[in-house]
Amino acid sequence: MPDRVNILMVDDQPGKLLSYEVVLAELGENLVKAHSAKEALELLLKIDIAVVLLDVSLPELYGFELANMIREHPRFLDIAIVFISAVHLTESDMIKAYERGAVDYISVPIIPELLRAKVRVFADLHRKTRQLEMLNQELRRLSGSMIASQDHERRRIARELHDSLGQELSVAKMVADGIRQRPAESKDEVAAEVSTLIDHALQQVRSISHLLHPPMLDEAGLCSALNLYVEGFTKRSGIDTSIDVHPSNFPRLTPDLETTIFRIVQEALTNVFRHSGAHKVSISLLAVNGEISLKVLDDGKGMADYSMKASAGTIGVGLGGMSQRAKEFGGELRLRAGNPGMLLEVIIPADSAEQQRSPATT
Repeated sequence: MPDRVNILMVDDQPGKLLSYEVVLAELGENLVKAHSAKEALELLLKIDIAVVLLDVSLPELYGFELANMIREHPRFLDIAIVFISAVHLTESDMIKAYERGAVDYISVPIIPELLRAKVRVFADLHRKTRQLEMLNQELRRLSGSMIASQDHERRRIARELHDSLGQELSVAKMVADGIRQRPAESKDEVAAEVSTLIDHALQQVRSISHLLHPPMLDEAGLCSALNLYVEGFTKRSGIDTSIDVHPSNFPRLTPDLETTIFRIVQEALTNVFRHSGAHKVSISLLAVNGEISLKVLDDGKGMADYSMKASAGTIGVGLGGMSQRAKEFGGELRLRAGNPGMLLEVIIPADSAEQQRSPATT
């Protein structure tokens, strides 16, 4: 079991500990033995414990008192404590056990199947809680990274507006303001200069608009938007990039899904440009066998083995963002060596895609 949890068995009688060990062995968890309350507390401080099987009648410290000490420590608030006793079976004893944080109370002689079933439930609960905590930590990390990425993108767009578009408009205004002082024969030349500056400004507006949300997605659909983007990427990067779409009348998808697929392609190509050293990239977008399949294959240097085996969320905000986008539609992002280069594949179930019937323009 790759994600085993620790079960602490506390009893001063070695024979009882051995019997618990035999009963619980088939669960496949880590069974940890303590012969005294002191030894139990030392183990609790050293390792993460999911379940404590606790004998009520410990010699140097009453089991209920030990449970109190465990519950008083903030680290141990969620540990499942199961009391085992052959003598304290009255209702008041059971109430006392629950008041001290016990989740269950088992009498001796124990029924092996019952003990295994109870411990299995508490162990699985602890495992799922731990997994949820890890997912929440990863979500917080990814959320922080995404926010930082968004802030970086806003700063970049602000610089583009100020340094590019702002400068073009400022020069155009200065030239336009000077028209009155120019001789009549040079006004046509000045008007042409102003027109050129305005054309440059309009081009900047279109570029920034495309970065924020490609208009072609709404106007002509995913395939046309991808073809246009790939064409522009090839010109800007010098990387020979091709795209193959199947079927030729690829179905229109929901707006959110089309945006998701476009952004994944955009991020994947950005990663190729920044990190791969590739000369060629091939993209395939398929709607086949009840799935939407997107593949991006480059001929670059690929990734180290340890990175290929890592989860997408631990590699970087780019891959983490792509993986999260796919998961929102019930999909999955996969990375593997392309021999040479790297293959990024995204699979999204067609029922999650909620395909529309009208074909896209390709």
